[in-house]
Amino acid sequence: MSEVVKAPEAAASSTPENSAPAKPQTGGYGAPPAHSGPPVKRQIVCFSFYKLLPEWRRLPADEKAAHKAAFADVLARWNKPGEFLSLTYSTIGTRGDVDMCVWSIGYAIDELNKMRSELLATPLGGYLECPHNFLAMTKRSQYQIDREDESEGEGRGAIRPGGQKYIFIYPFWKTRPWYLLSLTERKRLMDEHIRVGLLYPRVKLNTTYSFGIDDQEFVVAFETNFPEDFLDLVQQLRETEASLYTLKDTPIFSCVRLKPMEMLDRLG
Repeated sequence: MSEVVKAPEAAASSTPENSAPAKPQTGGYGAPPAHSGPPVKRQIVCFSFYKLLPEWRRLPADEKAAHKAAFADVLARWNKPGEFLSLTYSTIGTRGDVDMCVWSIGYAIDELNKMRSELLATPLGGYLECPHNFLAMTKRSQYQIDREDESEGEGRGAIRPGGQKYIFIYPFWKTRPWYLLSLTERKRLMDEHIRVGLLYPRVKLNTTYSFGIDDQEFVVAFETNFPEDFLDLVQQLRETEASLYTLKDTPIFSCVRLKPMEMLDRLG
């Protein structure tokens, strides 16, 4: 069974009759279009990648065990059903600059700040560096909002991690000319992009948005049990017209999902 952070339902607000008329939709960044079902509370998403200092591996085994237990205890205390969730991944052997990833999903930046502070305050935290950290939020997609695709069931207003063994994560930027295209043209280009993605049903896409809250514009995370599917998907996406508007989509992190203590045991 996969872990779920469910978004609480919120009542839809009514629009006063004397309110100003809506602005014409050009770039498509205003209020989301009407849809069935209640609105979904947007989530805060963070991918933190940690590098272990080599000095830690030379500590006595019992001391390392105590450090790992304290770190895992913080992760366990902060897993609050319906409020805050963290998933843990190992990157040993797949990246040279990081050893593990903690993916957290919640509803408040302040809670994320407190949780990460507690992790770094553990004895193991004193031996960790954080070369990469990506902050993002969920929001409803402009492009698939009317589709019945399962991954768009809530328009990405809420992230529901699957139970897949692997996840591939990277920050993403579009070129400025992309944003000068009309919404109609961008939808045309994205239709091809989406069509290719649907050819790989064993790959689950999680798209989150970072405009104004972090350096990147998006963070994408692809979950799958079949890395070969993801490789073929990315190669085929390079051939789409929309790829002309990709400014940057690196670094890429290939991660193995593990329970917290198993992830920590692989540190040494």
